[in-house]
Amino acid sequence: MPTFLFKACFFSYSPERRLCLKPPDMVVGRVKELLEGVLLGHRIEFVDALCAVEYGRRILRVYIDKPGGVTLEDCEWVSRELSTALDVEDIIAGAYTLEVSSPGLDRALKTEKDFKRFAGRKAHIKTKAPIDGRRNFSAIIDGVEADKVLITDTESRKWEIELQNIDKARLEF
Repeated sequence: MPTFLFKACFFSYSPERRLCLKPPDMVVGRVKELLEGVLLGHRIEFVDALCAVEYGRRILRVYIDKPGGVTLEDCEWVSRELSTALDVEDIIAGAYTLEVSSPGLDRALKTEKDFKRFAGRKAHIKTKAPIDGRRNFSAIIDGVEADKVLITDTESRKWEIELQNIDKARLEF
C-alpha cells in the first residue's frame, strides 16, 4: 500500500476542548524547535521530519545525522528525548508512531548547507522550471555560490541552478 501524506497531520484539543487540526508544517516546525534544544551539544543534526499515514496509522518520521553517521544508540536516545518533549508540549494528541532514523545513503538535499557539505558527491537534481530544456540532472556537486548550486553533469557540462529552482535533490550512490 502506498504512503500518503495528509494535509491535517495531527489532532489536538484546544483549552476549550474543541478539535484543532495541526497542519504538517506546524508539527514539523515545532518538532524542529524541540529537537534543536535537545540536540544542542550532542553533535547530532536535525535533517527533516515528515508526517504520514500508512495502513491507517499516523506516523511522525524524524531524520537525524552526525559526522561519521548515526548509530542505533543515537536514534534510540533521540527517540526517547523527543517522545518525552512531545508529551510535555502536547503537540500531538492521540495515537501515532514516532520513527527516528538516519536520512540514508540517498538522503535528500534541501539547504545550501547540504549542498556545501556534499560537494564532490553525485546527486540527482530535479528543477521546478527547465534550464535549457532540462529539468533532471545527474551530476557532481561542485559547490554553492550566490544562492546557486554549481554542478558538472556526466557529459562534463557545467550548470548553475538557483536554490529556489530546485524541486527535489538526492544524493546518488
